[in-house]
Amino acid sequence: MSIISTDIAKAVELLTNEELVAIPTETVYGLAGNIYSDLAIKAIFETKQRPFFNPLIVHIPSLKSLSSIVSNVPEKAKLLAEAFWPGPVTLVLKKKNTIPDLITAGKNTVAVRVPNHPITLELLNRLPFPLAAPSANPFSSISPTTAKHVESYFDHKIKMILDGGACKSGIESTIVGFEDDEPVIYRLGSTSLEAIEQVVGKVKIKNKKESNVEAPGMLARHYAPKTRTILTKNIIKVIEENSSGKIGVLAFKNTIKHENVTFQIVLSETANMEEAASKLYDALHQLDEKNLDIIIAEKLPTKGLGKSINDRLSRATKQ
Repeated sequence: MSIISTDIAKAVELLTNEELVAIPTETVYGLAGNIYSDLAIKAIFETKQRPFFNPLIVHIPSLKSLSSIVSNVPEKAKLLAEAFWPGPVTLVLKKKNTIPDLITAGKNTVAVRVPNHPITLELLNRLPFPLAAPSANPFSSISPTTAKHVESYFDHKIKMILDGGACKSGIESTIVGFEDDEPVIYRLGSTSLEAIEQVVGKVKIKNKKESNVEAPGMLARHYAPKTRTILTKNIIKVIEENSSGKIGVLAFKNTIKHENVTFQIVLSETANMEEAASKLYDALHQLDEKNLDIIIAEKLPTKGLGKSINDRLSRATKQ
């Protein structure tokens, strides 16, 4: 029997009983649990095989709920929350002492956002507690953007996937921290750097790390297919260097015409960055299922969401 369901009441019951439920958001599906339940939070880390030094994002139903999670909100954080919530911006702020250290990897800050998905907002409004919800995939694997992706990862390991259809944005939220009350981007995501800077002015970007991360999503290798993947500006050159195997291509806007290509996906024939982002992970899932020897991904123009997509592809291809 499928664990995929649209029954919000059942999700409320499971989460209240310290079980995990996969939930839809506008970015990717999350593996959710009650932030105040050690049992549920440990189960998230164990189910995902996620290292405990990698903090989790807390999901709340509205900006009004923020005061129950954090102890201080810099002025520019308020501007970002007002501009983008509900939506794919996560803020890393000083936490209240009531937020368990397990959520924050022992740090004095917590990552928090209001997701922009009607089903999950309804769920959060019905619950008396916020939800921790990292992406519903095994650690470092391709993130899930459909309920079926989650089922293929965790069928028998969790009791329910709350089905909200395909994720609209398709890549994770942009994570913004604050150093001396000035914003710093810890992870590029579904809200572009340009959009953030329109609200708060110039923002610096922190580099990816291998350990001791300040926020979720900062590890250098992540979002990766099982198939060896190469990111390049010159697809034809890499095809010819790997002509003996079965080749998959992930192209931005143009079909690659080459006899050695076994299977390919074009992200957006109209070069629309939002469409490309929304299709990215599903395309990687499809390519990874084709039993290919190599996936060759095309680097996108470095503007708008192209920077975020390239960020995900660079981590997927880091060996």
